[in-house]
Order: sequence, then structure tokens, then C-alpha cells
Amino acid sequence: MQRIFRTLLFWTLILCACSMSLSPADTFPQIAKEAPSTTVSIATTAAFPDRPPDGEITAPAPTFEGCAYQWAYEDLPKLSSDFQRSIQGLQPAAQANAFAFGEDCISADGSATFTAMETDFNVTVEVADLANDAELGEWIVKVMQVIENIPPDQIAGPRPGRVSIAFQVSSEQKFVNFYVDQYRALPAGMSNTEIYQALQSQ
Repeated sequence: MQRIFRTLLFWTLILCACSMSLSPADTFPQIAKEAPSTTVSIATTAAFPDRPPDGEITAPAPTFEGCAYQWAYEDLPKLSSDFQRSIQGLQPAAQANAFAFGEDCISADGSATFTAMETDFNVTVEVADLANDAELGEWIVKVMQVIENIPPDQIAGPRPGRVSIAFQVSSEQKFVNFYVDQYRALPAGMSNTEIYQALQSQ
């Protein structure tokens, strides 16, 4: 009985030793540790049809519409000539001119279209005394009589223009500047002195 037990024990030990000599790799198939790499490509042009293949977005060139405005002047040769002739009828040495003031509409190509806003007048007259307000006021009245007699169709622009008068004695000058509607708004019956002083303070 002991002999049979020893024989079984002997074979049991041998079988255990054989099974332990096998590696796990021999017993189980090797499992891949890394999944195969997958490359995913995105079609940029399909997702963004307006984008070129290189991925840069090209914006359309801006277009310029309309125009840019800036203050401008325009000569009025016929009116200016007639105005000077009328003023020189009051004083041969006097100088006078008229011109339109308004805006230039400048387009993208550099061309400009002028729109008149008003007609302005410049006058230079000689006086005896710059301190004599009555004499200066008298000249204002004379100049305005000439301007008020200009036919309306010769006046450019929708609003009343500016009048600038330079009173001169030798190399000295004194100026008065006012708008036509300011002169028209003066109360009736004012003296020449009062007219000058009222417009000088405008």
C-alpha cells in the first residue's frame, strides 16, 4: 500500500513540475497591446466651400460706393464780373468778387462733383477814416443794395451767403463779416452807425 502511494506521489510531482515549466505565452495566445492606428482626414473644402484648399480664407475686396465730401469753392465768373462792375460804379478803385461755397463729392476714382450751398461776396473799398462808424455803415448799405438787386437765378445755393467787406485806409484795414439774412433781419429805421455796430458784433 505504501508502495502504491509513493508511486502516485512521484508522478504527481513530475506532472506539476512540467506544467510549471510552461510560460504563459505558451499556454495562451499573445494579445496585441496596441490597437492599429487609424488616420482620420477631414475634407476642409467640403465643410467650408468658400475656403481654398490651403485653409486660408480670402475675403472679397471691399467696394467703395458713394463719395466723400469736403468743403469747396467754385468761381462764378459772370456774376463776379457783373458784381465788380457794379461796385466800381460806386468807387472805381474798389475790388469785388463773388463765388459759390459748397461741397465736393469725391468719388473713388478721384472725380468730384460740386454742390453749391451759398453764394458769397468779397468787397474791398477805400474809406477816409476807419474809426468813422457812420461811413463804414454807409458802405454796408451801398454794397447790400447792389447784392439785393442781383437776379435770384444768378445766386447759387439754397441758403443766404456771406458778405465780407474790407475797409481800407492806406495799408490799414478793418473788416466786417455777416450773412445776407443777418442784414435783412436788422430792424427798419436804423442809422448807418447802428447798422455797422450791429453787424460788427455778429
